[in-house]
Amino acid sequence: MRVAVVTESFLPTVNGVTNSVCKVLDHLASAGHEAIVICPDAGAPDEYKGFTVYTVPALAYRQFPVGLPNPLVQRILARFAPDVLHAASPFLLGAQGIAAANRLGVPSVAVFQTDVAGYTRRHGVGLASTLAWRFVRWVHDGADLTLVPSSASHADLEGAGIDRLARWGRGVDLVRYHPNNRFAPATRALRERLSPDGEVVIGYVGRIAAEKQVERLGSLRGLPGIHLAIVGDGSHVPVVERQLRGMPATFLGRLGGPELAAAYASFDIFAHTGTEETFGQTVQEAHASGLPVVAPGAGGPIDLVDDGVDGYLFSPADDRALRASVRALVMDAPLRRRMGEAGRRAVLGRTWESVCDELIGHYERVILDRALALSGTSSREVYG
Repeated sequence: MRVAVVTESFLPTVNGVTNSVCKVLDHLASAGHEAIVICPDAGAPDEYKGFTVYTVPALAYRQFPVGLPNPLVQRILARFAPDVLHAASPFLLGAQGIAAANRLGVPSVAVFQTDVAGYTRRHGVGLASTLAWRFVRWVHDGADLTLVPSSASHADLEGAGIDRLARWGRGVDLVRYHPNNRFAPATRALRERLSPDGEVVIGYVGRIAAEKQVERLGSLRGLPGIHLAIVGDGSHVPVVERQLRGMPATFLGRLGGPELAAAYASFDIFAHTGTEETFGQTVQEAHASGLPVVAPGAGGPIDLVDDGVDGYLFSPADDRALRASVRALVMDAPLRRRMGEAGRRAVLGRTWESVCDELIGHYERVILDRALALSGTSSREVYG
């Protein structure tokens, strides 16, 4: 299979979109498929896993490179002649990629991963949120299939009038993120720093931005015997630092690879704070690490946290409920262990290999549907 991946974000920018695109490319390479990548020009490598990476001009918006439409996109696609186009979190560049694929008769799969409407609402531009949904609908209406990561995202897009939807989650590295990391030297050293007197470590991992609402951890002020560990960076760091001032808290900055795995393993509880998460990959990584998770009952975490089994889902707008959920776990070490073990079991079937195999199935489906449409045969005649 020949796959053209058009992504709004790629290396060296590190975020959820880049990570999932790299995992997909890893899988395509290992399975012997051919691929190319088209992404914003922000220092991207010339190739990845042997696949050529093409870049288009970009501008920076809130530290994010935004790829600009460019006539080069259609020429690249025409020359490569893909069987399918994969549009990762499509915005301006992805919209052009989908449109170009349609002109070339190439089926496309759009992966919904960034809540643009929620992002604009969070940054205080309500009218822009309405316009953003119109833009999202226009982009995704051009795709043969839109893959959504959660039931909440499915409901949002369906409510916005977008059809041809299917669920596709994200995988998690069960080897890198493992409960046994707790006994590694790097983890022990970090535990000594975060919990010198046996404090219960409550951790957060992710971007520190307005929509992540990390400052809500300030509601834990006064809980005895705790220490907060914040992993990540972003424009909202000063706000969070002010909100947590005087609390036992350590800001560890952005971490990756083994250092990130050691950070998860040094936590006792994982706290997720944002209410507009389309999926919640860090929740899966925490569960893989054997941690109980406390998260709002909104967005992606609804599908990832089994309330009362492997963590708690609290009322999204209620900081007192967040505090009560964390407090219950702080006070009960056996409960933390039981929920952490349940969380690990919950993600055992969510390897990147399995979810990428599922993605290949979606590719095959849209390719077949296009072929059937051209031949005048309905998919119902084939699938029943």
